[in-house]
Amino acid sequence: MQQGATEAQIEKIIARLVEDGFDVHRSTGVIHTVLGGVGGNENFDTAVVELMEGVKEVHRIISPYKLASRGFRPAGTVVKIRDVEIGGGKVVVMAGPCSVESRDQIERSADIVADAGASVIRGGAFKPRSSPYSFQGIGEEGLEMLRRAADRRRLLVISEVMDATQIPVLSTYSDILQIGARNMQNFNLLREIGKIRKPVLLKRGIAATIEELLLSAEYILSGGNYEVILCERGIRTFETYTRNTMDISAIPVVHKLSHLPIVGDPSHGTGRRDLVPPMARSAVAAGADGLLMEVHHDPDHALSDGAQSLYPHQYAELMKQIKLIAQATGRSL
Repeated sequence: MQQGATEAQIEKIIARLVEDGFDVHRSTGVIHTVLGGVGGNENFDTAVVELMEGVKEVHRIISPYKLASRGFRPAGTVVKIRDVEIGGGKVVVMAGPCSVESRDQIERSADIVADAGASVIRGGAFKPRSSPYSFQGIGEEGLEMLRRAADRRRLLVISEVMDATQIPVLSTYSDILQIGARNMQNFNLLREIGKIRKPVLLKRGIAATIEELLLSAEYILSGGNYEVILCERGIRTFETYTRNTMDISAIPVVHKLSHLPIVGDPSHGTGRRDLVPPMARSAVAAGADGLLMEVHHDPDHALSDGAQSLYPHQYAELMKQIKLIAQATGRSL
């Protein structure tokens, strides 16, 4: 729409698009309002709308992901949760243990991550494990512990939701819901997440292309939930030295193709704590809007993913390095 287009003009355009079978998604920026019409008639004549009052220009989006494309929100999306902005001028760090194990463990973790400058504490209460005999998490009790520890240190909470039945309880305790790599193409779950108004972090699947990641995000956006954060966490390749191959190039590619913020997860991206710092530094240098990292007060005795969890002193040192790199790229930590 043109700068200064009236609400009446905008509503008239919306009505016309709906009349032609489109689902209309509105994005209001600082200067312009963008209306995204999804669906409708493929032979729709764009000139019909382009000549209506208040319209600046009309573009036919040819990419399969309409709402996730950069064209829908050219200025980019900033996900705001209290005083934390993901996708803005700060690199937001989300850190903590792979899973909540005990009250003492998560309270110590909250102190460790907060003291070094993290804004969000992570911790799984329901754990999707490859083996049915591995630690599966302690459920809602763990979420209660996580929320209490986070509130004490004024941190946000991110935790993973594994199926639609868990959405209500996760929404009660978490500020951000995480969709894991195994569920990136669980389209029924994505549709349900699209119905709520809660920020969600969507991880790239273990063998997913960038287009497939953006199409999964499209499921959530099409439901009306625009608070989506993408996450590069490594993909499975023929390399066996690392747990996954972390695709650093995906970060600038996503920024080019999409308006959604993207964070890097070097812990799952490598599976080795000695490789987490260099990949974390690389992700920030490549433009990541944040980092998701695993930190444990005693990784050698962690109940899950101890080998990729940083020791507290490693994490504290890494945060100092990340701050310098963020400043070198015109941002802050």
